Amino acid sequence: MIISLIGYRGCGKTSLAPLLAASRGWSWIDADRELERQQGRSIADIFASEGEPEFRRLEADLLRELCHQENLVLATGGGAILNSNTREKLRASGPVIWLQADASTIEQRLGEDQSTCRSRPALTNLGWREEIERVLAERLPLYQQTCHIRIDTAGKTLVEVAEQTEAALRELSKQPGSSQA
Repeated sequence: MIISLIGYRGCGKTSLAPLLAASRGWSWIDADRELERQQGRSIADIFASEGEPEFRRLEADLLRELCHQENLVLATGGGAILNSNTREKLRASGPVIWLQADASTIEQRLGEDQSTCRSRPALTNLGWREEIERVLAERLPLYQQTCHIRIDTAGKTLVEVAEQTEAALRELSKQPGSSQA
């Protein structure tokens, strides 16, 4: 089983993954970082040289491989849910947790993390805030369709998010017929 974290960039997937993994004695992987390691270049470079469709293909291939692992917390890229096969694979592999935040919170977090700005390409030709709002709106139904659990991270510390996530995983595991968590 794996626990997958989905959500827009800046919602805390990479920060939460090691905490959840440590509490279980599991491994964790940031899919974006793993893809960059395997490709030997940044996501922004892949977007620039080969385009988003090729990046999405590489991402889907990697996630398909990772979904076969056991005892793994997986921090996916924000757009991983764009591929229907990936959505199905994530759901079948274990609980999927959607980390959410409002556009204002995401904008603030991304502004404070200059490495994200350098390594992640713009997804539209809009300004930062407009891009966040548009992409969030477009992806909303896919995040909803994919997740088992939703956690709002806005205004919370990482410890609070981890505690709320652990509690939600315990509740999910109590549901009749659940093999999750």
